[in-house]
This record gives sequence, structure tokens and C-alpha cells, in this order.
Amino acid sequence: MATKEISVGDVLARSSEYEEELDTERMTISMGPSHPSTHGVLRLKLELDGEVVTECDPELGYLHRGDEKIAENMTYNQFVPYTDRLDYLAPLANNVAYAIAVEKLAHLEVPPRCQAIRVLVSELARISAHLLGLGAFAMDTGALTVFMLTFTEREKLYTLFEKLTGARLTTSFTRIGGVARDLPDDWLNEVSVFVDQLIPVVDEVDGLLTRNRIFVDRTKDVGVISREDAISYGLTGPNLRGSGVPLDLRKDVPYSGYEQYDFDIPVGTVGDAYDRYLVRMEEMRQSALIVKQVIETIPEGSYFAEDAKRIFPPTKDKVMSSMEELIQNFMITTQGPQMPAGEVYFEAENPKGALGFFIHSKGGGVPYRMKIRGPSFCNLSILPKICVGAMISDVVAILGSLDFVMGECDR
Repeated sequence: MATKEISVGDVLARSSEYEEELDTERMTISMGPSHPSTHGVLRLKLELDGEVVTECDPELGYLHRGDEKIAENMTYNQFVPYTDRLDYLAPLANNVAYAIAVEKLAHLEVPPRCQAIRVLVSELARISAHLLGLGAFAMDTGALTVFMLTFTEREKLYTLFEKLTGARLTTSFTRIGGVARDLPDDWLNEVSVFVDQLIPVVDEVDGLLTRNRIFVDRTKDVGVISREDAISYGLTGPNLRGSGVPLDLRKDVPYSGYEQYDFDIPVGTVGDAYDRYLVRMEEMRQSALIVKQVIETIPEGSYFAEDAKRIFPPTKDKVMSSMEELIQNFMITTQGPQMPAGEVYFEAENPKGALGFFIHSKGGGVPYRMKIRGPSFCNLSILPKICVGAMISDVVAILGSLDFVMGECDR
């Protein structure tokens, strides 16, 4: 019986033909909107070649609530609680950004103590948001212990927020022309104690993750965003600074007295998920430094603009004892703080990036039009670019490194 010889070249040729047949097929899967790694109701339509992503189409809108339209039917004061629900991990900072935008429209300057309080709560909100973001990011990549550590610290912060505002999550603390109330007795001492014990915990998380072989392999050179792409896609906050762009509104366009405080702006070099993690770690240390400086230098005085009688409601004791203040309180409550006609735009350096408010006023107590620039929405725009070529398991790490909140995306 004759034996047919088959050369190695024939085998390779047949293998190549088989691979070409397989290469023509793609699998399309849906990650989300109910998936733990999407951090909310985000749907990613992924086209896969094996386990490599060849196309990524993010689908937003599952949480849309119409905040901007609601603002047209609310007085300026009534809209403050709605800003809590944007980045609901940093409501104190959202309140401040919105209030400053309205005060810019009213040409109103708040007193130094009010500015210091706003800086203080904004930086505490930044620490709180980064603690949750880093904890969830670490858990997405398999590090459960870090999640427990960061959430323990966040619970301590929420206890401080509750003492200050009466609420843990949706604080609604800032007011147009000031803040809701002055700082409670001994509250600053409690904040100082918290900040002092926070740094060792951050150092512990640093020791658990920064040189951890698994975490480094999951994040190093994953989801790389070049400096040029970060700028052209409108990224802001830690995602922009992770790509080497040292843009921080607290330094470049100071507001609320940020120019008085000494702090550094951490930036990355590669722009990968690992750099974005390192930037947020250092930002917590810098925020703690700012908080300590505010506590040491906080001025005395009023926590609201006392001359803004048509904007900031009078205190309760005056309402109960003076007819003029009673009428003033009634008018502000029913008709809203009276604003001049005009257009303003203001954006603040929030934990996720630049949170902006555009207000179009035709006068009166209700905005004619409002547009909110949510940093999470803009940061997600780069997903179709950086997910292509990544493994499907890398998509989880990429999403965690971008640290977005869907409440801010689907306004």
C-alpha cells in the first residue's frame, strides 16, 4: 500500500486557510446595562474577534432624568438638591460649582469664611469620591482588601458629613450666597483627626496595589490615552492629568480662594490605567494637605453674604421677630432669588473633572435655560478608541480607571 507524503508546507497552508475562515466571523456581545463592572446603567456593545475587542459602542441614556429641563421650572434655590444627584459621590462639590455659577450671574461675592468652608467640603468630597473610585477599581481587578479599607474611611467621612449637613449622601449644603449653616462646634478638630489617620491608610493601599504583580499586569499599558487624544476628546480631571496634561482649574483658574493654598498637581507619563490610578492616589494626599491648610487658616466672620437680601434668605430668628425679614423670606421662597438677565458659564474642578454650568437668565427667580457639562459624559467619549485592540477582560480595568458616574452622564 502506497504511503502519501505530506509536507510541512501543506500543513501550514491548510492551517492558514482555516484561520482565514475563522477570521471572517465576529461575535457581538452586550456588556451591561446590568453588569457590575459598568458602575451603573451603561451598556457597551462589543464586537469581538476571539477575546480581542474590535469595536466598542457605548450606549448611554438608561438613567436620563431631564435635570436641565427641570431647572427651567425650579427657582435657583430649589435646584440645589438636584445637583446632588449628578456625581452623587461628591454632592458637596456639585453644590459649590452650581452656587458659584449663579453668584457669577448675580455679581455676588461671598465672604472669606464661606469660601474657606466651600474649599474644605469640596476637598473632603474629592477624598470621598476617590476612596470609592479606587476601591471599586481595585475590586474590579481582584483586590477585595483595598475595597474594604477605602470604604471604611469613606464611612468615617460620611459621619462627618452627617454632622455638618444632616445627611450622608445627598447633602444639599451650599446655598446661593453662602452655605446652609456655620460649622458645628469641634467639627474642624474631628476633620483634622480624620485627615491625620487617612494618610497611613492611603499608604497602606499604596503598598497593597502599586507594586502588586496582578494589579500591575491588569493596568500597565492598558487603555493608553495619549496627550493629544486626551485633549481632543475633551477629557478633564484625573483622566486628563494621567495623560501628562497638568490642567487643574484650582490652579489655572482659581476660585473660592484656592490661590491661597499650597498644593501640587500630580500628572502621569504614559496615560494608561496604572497612571490614572497613581494620579488619584496622590490627589487624595494633596486634598488632605489642602484641608489641613484650611483648618489652620479659616477666617472668622459670616458664612453667607449678609448684603444679598434679595438672594440669601434671612436667619430663622430674624424671620420670627421682624416683619421685613418675614416678607423677604416669603418672597425668596415663593419667587426665588431675583437675578438679572444675562448668560454665564462657570466650571469647577470636581473629582471626576470639570463640572460646568451654563445659565441663560431673562431675569427673575427661575433660569430660562440651563446646560450642565458633566465630566463623566465627556470622559466616556474616548471608550470606542481605547477599547479597540484590548482583551475583553481589559475593558473592565479600563472602565474602572476612568472612574465615571452614570448620574452625571445621563443628566
